[in-house]
Amino acid sequence: MDFKYIIVGAGLAGLTMAERIANELNEKVLVIEKRGHIGGNIYDSYNEDGILIHNYGPHIFHTNDRGVYEYLSNFTKWNDFWHRVLTYVDGNLIPMPITVETINKLYNLNLNCSQVEEFLNNQAVAIEEIKTSKDVALSKVGKDIYEKIFETYTKKQWGIDPSELDTSVISRIPIRLNRDTRYFNDKYQGMPTHGYTKMCEKMAANKNIKILLNTDYKEVIGQINYDVLIYTGATDEFYDYKHGKLSYRSINFVFETKDVEEYQQAPVVNYPNDYDYTRITEYKKLTEQKHNKTTIGKEFPCAEGEPYYPFPTKECKAQFALYEEEMKRESKVIFIGRLAEYRYYNMDAVVRRALDAFENLKSI
Repeated sequence: MDFKYIIVGAGLAGLTMAERIANELNEKVLVIEKRGHIGGNIYDSYNEDGILIHNYGPHIFHTNDRGVYEYLSNFTKWNDFWHRVLTYVDGNLIPMPITVETINKLYNLNLNCSQVEEFLNNQAVAIEEIKTSKDVALSKVGKDIYEKIFETYTKKQWGIDPSELDTSVISRIPIRLNRDTRYFNDKYQGMPTHGYTKMCEKMAANKNIKILLNTDYKEVIGQINYDVLIYTGATDEFYDYKHGKLSYRSINFVFETKDVEEYQQAPVVNYPNDYDYTRITEYKKLTEQKHNKTTIGKEFPCAEGEPYYPFPTKECKAQFALYEEEMKRESKVIFIGRLAEYRYYNMDAVVRRALDAFENLKSI
């Protein structure tokens, strides 16, 4: 077989590259995917009860990047959706991220915005040098809120203490000195009207795109002549674990369909201190589907399984740096995406990375 472009992985990064190559360059491209479906972790499907679920956990699109929003809007219409999350603490459901409403409900107070700022400043712990996620939380919200909201949740999520994690983990969680309880405040937010899989199918609709599912690329790559390989898989696997296996955190998703129309007050409820799971998602509240039953998904973080989250420690970053040196020497391979670059990407950042990589590809 002859293809100018081979793409390993039919997730959002791979499909964006495939769509651009097929439509803008009018070139044939082969996409090789080890799973039995396209879409990567944004894949959604209807379960046996006819309820649309996100098979790999909740995905909410949000971005300030107008170019990314307009690009994806070529393949889907959007339902307006403003994500709201509740956290179960001390027997109460409080809004997340931390806002004025969160503090007032947590401590049974009635503070205004400036008073909450003063309250948090008084709670904050003075730390000379912020090195870890624990330092970030203590310096922003103090010991009590850290223990109530962040400490145990982070231990469940990562399997280690926040004091061993890079600052990026807790830094991603916003703290707002206002009453805005939306989880994201990006300009563009929404859910694909007919789901992510339908959006991905439209991205891959060009006849120039051929997709091989249920295929390990290493088993077929030797039979294909190509000019450029675009790789979105795990880099340690690409190099046959030459510098050891990279650490990831995985999640076991347990889905339950309930014979009620509504299960919980918000699309996502976090459980930082109670139970073994970290959160419960009620998918109808994301998709706006009408159904007399509802499906929930419980998330149990674990060490083994699909590689969802690159491990944010100094040791893991140093290990990946060895692979990065290998990657720099590749002349026919482009590494993009969450697994290939061993970093956490939101959906919009994945698409932006792929669009930029395509522009660089055109100039070669």
